Amino acid sequence: MIVLVPNGGFLSETSRMLAIARALDARGARTSIASHGGPYTPLLDEAGVRWSRLDPPLDTSAFLAGLLSMGSEDRRPFFSEDYIRAAVRAEAAYFKAVGATLAVTGFNLTTYLSSRVAKIPLAASHGGSFVPPVLDRGLLPMPVNPPRPMPRWMPEFVARKLVHTIPYLVKTPLAGLNRVADELGVEHVPSLMALMCADLTLVTEHPEVLGIARADLEAWRPRGNRLWSSTRMRYAGPLFAKLDLPIPARVEQFLAAPGKVVYVAPTSVNADFLRTLVPAVRAAGARVLVASTIHDVRELAADDVLVEGVLPSHLVMPRVAAAVIMGGQGSVQTAMASGTPFVGMPYHGEQELNVALAERQGMALRMSPKVAGTAAMTTAVRRLLDEPAFRTNAARMQQLYAGVDGAAAAADAILAWQDGARR
Repeated sequence: MIVLVPNGGFLSETSRMLAIARALDARGARTSIASHGGPYTPLLDEAGVRWSRLDPPLDTSAFLAGLLSMGSEDRRPFFSEDYIRAAVRAEAAYFKAVGATLAVTGFNLTTYLSSRVAKIPLAASHGGSFVPPVLDRGLLPMPVNPPRPMPRWMPEFVARKLVHTIPYLVKTPLAGLNRVADELGVEHVPSLMALMCADLTLVTEHPEVLGIARADLEAWRPRGNRLWSSTRMRYAGPLFAKLDLPIPARVEQFLAAPGKVVYVAPTSVNADFLRTLVPAVRAAGARVLVASTIHDVRELAADDVLVEGVLPSHLVMPRVAAAVIMGGQGSVQTAMASGTPFVGMPYHGEQELNVALAERQGMALRMSPKVAGTAAMTTAVRRLLDEPAFRTNAARMQQLYAGVDGAAAAADAILAWQDGARR
């Protein structure tokens, strides 16, 4: 039994676990989905998938606050230790009850401990492209949204070295997890970078985009004590949400009306961020379609602004002139697969890399979220609309992604790895 454990606080991780589960099912594997809940688990219900709700329930707002506070003076834990303790016990009990042979996590961090308690291997896809071989080769961009500004006196080569070293050194978000690990007698999480990996780490990108040959990535082995020694890498290819939702009739009408449309779809933000961002995009002169997901920002609606909830971005993106998103790999890859140029506003290192990969291909612009509501955003959107090179380069990436089934490749990698581990 392969158990998939999505973090229901993220649209990307919920949809990704659903896609991998379906691909595993199609190959005859026995699967089960379990989650501590979150605002995006209704997607599982809408897809007709049976899943088990685990206690305690996920506090999505607290988790996101902890994630967004990394590197700031006001650092917050992802979870309380009471939550970690209870969640690990619930997950380990579930693994035992269903006879789990392997767990797949969708950034559900307590699964790093519960899989050790249950003595089963762990697979992960949420690291996306932000994996140790990328750091080893110096492929991260200089951040447009660093948690702390680099001192002006620091030489660029030193700053670049820091960018590629800090993910191994950050320990604060791990403190609670590792105190509970001590209580349970299981191995510590070695570093923040280790949370991007697992025994089997699925790298969900095309080798040509990431810039590391398949043979080189899959031959990589961890060195030192900053990662689990069991960590292995396998390419799975692009893997992004394809929600089982129709495009609502009013959205169809909006898309069919004359004039260019910009799709504003930042999923992991709050309502105030949207209220700042949308007017700046609107000022570029295009009509604006807003995927507000779980936020109520209906007051932004106007003749040239349509506000909706969760939309099937893989169906919407090919029909718009440009998009404005954050930097999650799911949103970035949806734009790349759709041939849609975009502005990306990364919050942290993983998102910086996702947007930079598209930026290097000439189809995206990377900007700090801090300028979301400024004239700089308006100018960036106008560039995407007015400069043909962005659209040309986006079309080239669309062709590269065409025909690649990331979910199927991920399922094949999981089954092949599990079969090899049994021998």
